[in-house]
Amino acid sequence: MRIKKGDKVIVITGGDKGKEGIVQAVFPKTHKVVVEGVNVHKKHRKPTQKTPEGSIVEIYVPIDVSNVALIDPKTKKATRVTYKVEKDQKVRIAKASGSKLD
Repeated sequence: MRIKKGDKVIVITGGDKGKEGIVQAVFPKTHKVVVEGVNVHKKHRKPTQKTPEGSIVEIYVPIDVSNVALIDPKTKKATRVTYKVEKDQKVRIAKASGSKLD
């Protein structure tokens, strides 16, 4: 996957289109990411012995990685990612500006 935890991304499709956030978690097997402040759902918790009143909790639901784009640190716009090998190291590079992402 070209997006890693801690990357700043923008949502390019869906109901949260245009929102920006930091990637909190990455799930490579399902091609999904959790982005802070994006795709927030409310979960109703039943009353238990520990919490007799119950509660409503906001949770972040994963979205597909194809619905987000990485934000180029230099231009502050959405960009695609390419890889380049430098000194036997694989480095991520922003296609828009050519700047290193790692």
